[in-house]
Amino acid sequence: MKLIINVLLLWPKLIASYFPWAGPLIARITVGYVFMLTGWGKLQHLDQVTEYFTTLGIPFAQIMAPFVAGLECFGGLFLIFGLLTRICGGGLAVTMIVAIISARLTDIDSLHTLLGYEETLYLVVFTWLAINGAGKASIDYILEKRFSTEN
Repeated sequence: MKLIINVLLLWPKLIASYFPWAGPLIARITVGYVFMLTGWGKLQHLDQVTEYFTTLGIPFAQIMAPFVAGLECFGGLFLIFGLLTRICGGGLAVTMIVAIISARLTDIDSLHTLLGYEETLYLVVFTWLAINGAGKASIDYILEKRFSTEN
């Protein structure tokens, strides 16, 4: 039994302990890239995005459309580099909550349906980044070390 525990639990844990920076980096680059591009696309077509937000019943669509487009574009870019990760992750998590409520709520008939939406997956990743931060392979980490009150 000890051999099984060592091989299946402790050995992978030991290997993973050398790469704690990799998980946040991969998550940031993946979702950051996707949202940088979608945000850029929205910025290029603000009239259409504003109209879509209006049809969804999002209040102040004239203000929210450029705000969300900018948050997605620049928040995604910042996530790629690990800059202001907790703020960008939190802001993008809120946009996913609004997206689920405004565009998907009427279609949700079960937990299975809700968990099947890509917006839910993005919400989970953004929430994780907002809580855990960017990790060691980030500008945030460099700035935290440089300006830490412990120095």
